[in-house]
Amino acid sequence: MSPDTTPAKGRSFTLFLLIVVYALNFLDRQILSILKEPIAAELHLNDAQLGWMGGLAFGLLYSVLAIPVAWLADRYSRVWIMTASLAIWSGFTAVCGLAVSFPQLFLARMGVGVGEAGGAPPAYSLISDMYPPKQRARALSVYSLAIPIGSAAGILFGGLMAAAVNWRWAFIVIGGIGVLLAPALRLLVKDPVRGQFDAPRADHLSLAGVVKLAAGKPSFWLISFGASFASLVGYGFLYWFPTFLARSLHMDIVSRSQLFAGAFLISGIIGILGGGFLADKLGPDRKGAYPLIPAIAFVLSAPLYALCVMAKTPHAAFFLILIPQALGLMWFGPLVTAVQHLAPASSRALMAALFLLITNLIGLSAGPYFFGKVSDLLKPEYGAESIKWAFVIGLGFYLVAAALLFLASKTIRKDWVD
Repeated sequence: MSPDTTPAKGRSFTLFLLIVVYALNFLDRQILSILKEPIAAELHLNDAQLGWMGGLAFGLLYSVLAIPVAWLADRYSRVWIMTASLAIWSGFTAVCGLAVSFPQLFLARMGVGVGEAGGAPPAYSLISDMYPPKQRARALSVYSLAIPIGSAAGILFGGLMAAAVNWRWAFIVIGGIGVLLAPALRLLVKDPVRGQFDAPRADHLSLAGVVKLAAGKPSFWLISFGASFASLVGYGFLYWFPTFLARSLHMDIVSRSQLFAGAFLISGIIGILGGGFLADKLGPDRKGAYPLIPAIAFVLSAPLYALCVMAKTPHAAFFLILIPQALGLMWFGPLVTAVQHLAPASSRALMAALFLLITNLIGLSAGPYFFGKVSDLLKPEYGAESIKWAFVIGLGFYLVAAALLFLASKTIRKDWVD
């Protein structure tokens, strides 16, 4: 039954399925982070090449194609779009396991990005039409729990599979699961009524119309670039922290997958739910709270992350990463909710895709490469410790993100669409 006819039961079940699909999205995306070392050893790759594969190979088409996909999602069935996307990205994930060279793996990762472009924007739009405004930040935060769940599962499964068999089968098995899930998504999820909890608005805006709308809203650009620089750090850490555990703390692939998966799962759930709760608590009466909450979190997170990478033992690294990782993930609920309210209900998916285009071109595409390239540049002086010092340098982007979001907190009330 559709969520609008049975609100509590229907929307909870739909949200659960969307979380499962989004978890697979991040599982397929992040499994590469734990498999970098065996892949690099077999295919003879340096850190910069590994950074390209974790960043630009995936992020470029993922970011750009999200725009036309979101245009379709604002006009046609969001569930059909997500179903096709799930099948495509899962199929290409399986193909990653067949690659025998850097170009082949690079192209397969591009295919994963093509498919995943149809994942988040339609889902944001679905959830915004399932929950009234005062519950959206929490709902979007619950949906975003798929990020730590999927990432942790990918890291843990990838490490265990690589140790038990090899890295290729990790990709093949995970990709196969997604392909099998796609038909179930189409059968079990229905599109809710668009804008059912919002005031009536004009017809769909064109892409040019959404860009024009965004151009007149300083909050959109401040939030987008703030999230971009924060994502550069976040995706860089997520991709390279297992390498730090391997090189600086000399952990084997199973041990580092267990440590990082556990730490990311705990901190991710706390941070994402905490950000959504605070946004729903403070945001309705003070719109500036939506960007201000993550701005404060980033300022606190930067020195704590630096302390973490100075850890001398695995146990110390585990406990020292929990707080900064939680703080670094608090932005999802508040900022995604804010972006949803910078456009009318009929154009939310397209506005979200424009936000994701900017965020992912900078954060996802450049983040893993930036840390890998800096690591290569520092290797002559720091050797195996180079990735640790690349982290310390990169943390400056958190302070840039915080400054931009602080400015957004001053302009967002004027740009808000109720």
